Amino acid sequence: MDPSTLQAASEIDFSFWALFFRATITVKLVMLMLIGASFWAWAIIIQKIIAFRKARAEQAEFDQAFWSGEPLDELYERLGPEPAGASERIFAAGMTEWQRSHRTDGRLIPGAESRIERSMDVAITRESEKLNSQLGFLATVGSTAPFIGLFGTVFGIMNAFVEIAEQQNTSLAVVAPGIAEALLATGLGLLAAIPAVIAYNKLNADADHLIGGYEAFSDEFSTILSRQLEAVA
Repeated sequence: MDPSTLQAASEIDFSFWALFFRATITVKLVMLMLIGASFWAWAIIIQKIIAFRKARAEQAEFDQAFWSGEPLDELYERLGPEPAGASERIFAAGMTEWQRSHRTDGRLIPGAESRIERSMDVAITRESEKLNSQLGFLATVGSTAPFIGLFGTVFGIMNAFVEIAEQQNTSLAVVAPGIAEALLATGLGLLAAIPAVIAYNKLNADADHLIGGYEAFSDEFSTILSRQLEAVA
């Protein structure tokens, strides 16, 4: 290869910012979109990790209090009708319906057990929606970011070929910058997609585990209340 061509190619700045500023407006928009999606995805990942860790701690703390032998009425009065933890809110939903199912004479309204179970199911559904919120964005980034990056790469390569045709020159100094700018878009797409996919799978499994714990507690609590209902009857 001509030494002058090699020298010209070696003088080209291939840093990230140089490649970004040399890219066409379309490729720049694609890169900015991918960078923004990556930052947003990481913000969700960090927020969810903190929220799930807090939810697990609250669940363990409430389970310890629930099975400590403290009377359920006293536990409910201590927590209040709107407690902070998810397990506590499910418990409060069941206890609230339990108290509402008593008549003024102390007897139970028919169908109390099914209403209590439905109340806790509604509370579990609310907690499930909170746990799974924003996970869809991670799935979207993981599935679409590589294709968005590929779009930027294709557009960048097209622009590189146009520049080659205009300059009537296929030397490395002419071809390399355009190809590098185009491939940068694909790299950013993968950089956004890979962490999003890994985090989505992990957080989705953690959410299912927490929800399974809430459902198990609901079943156990329903069993306890059904015994008391039979004793009252």
